[in-house]
Amino acid sequence: MPHAGWVYSGATTGKTLMAIGAPPPDTVVLFGFSHRLGIATSQISGAAAWETPLGPLPVARDLAALLVDSSPGLLEFGDDGHPPGENSIEVVTPFIRYLFPDSAFLPVAVASDRTATDLGRMIGAALTDIGGRVVVLGSTDLTHYGPHAYGFAPRGSGPQAHRWSKEVNDRTFLDRVLALDPEGALRCGRENRSACGAASAAAATAAATAMGASGARLLEHITSFEVRSGGGEPTDFVGYASVVFTREAGGPAR
Repeated sequence: MPHAGWVYSGATTGKTLMAIGAPPPDTVVLFGFSHRLGIATSQISGAAAWETPLGPLPVARDLAALLVDSSPGLLEFGDDGHPPGENSIEVVTPFIRYLFPDSAFLPVAVASDRTATDLGRMIGAALTDIGGRVVVLGSTDLTHYGPHAYGFAPRGSGPQAHRWSKEVNDRTFLDRVLALDPEGALRCGRENRSACGAASAAAATAAATAMGASGARLLEHITSFEVRSGGGEPTDFVGYASVVFTREAGGPAR
């Protein structure tokens, strides 16, 4: 699910979370990343809770400690991956607080390298062993296209550029996620600039497969131009998507 400004991507984020259904999860694990600071090792926030406009969101400290202890070299406590102003997790927290006010919360900033898939599989396997109703989420926007805001415009501007960005560049990345191919998603996102949070999406995909997911479903794929264009030519815009992982028996994988 995306993490851009609520007026742009909030509805798409909501579609992902509403697909979780009832009963509410015991724990919500949210894989994000750091736009601003590269981190060598994935990090769980050291905070006891995250503030939201709707009240605090307590961090699952016991689970965090268990995961850190069981994954030397892959995961540590730290806040370098959660600097002030970083939005990949923060933007999503009010949704979680509103929909799942009694769920414990585990914010993980994922290192943007190949260890993302190892981390996801490790956490997914550990959560399966622990049991309970746990949901894993991955936070990423898709292609940031445009000559002015993003310095990435290989197809110029206008409708043909928007079509390429959404239907080719975004879609190539989404196809890897839908195929439950975290390594392919990570590689595609980095090589094609098709996902700012390719590592967090890859970690969530790997965790979901470790938890028993056998398929994935695309609920929505849209761009900021389509959400709030007001007419005119598309020049600078960002892609957003909602994907849920499923089991053969139906329903989101838990």
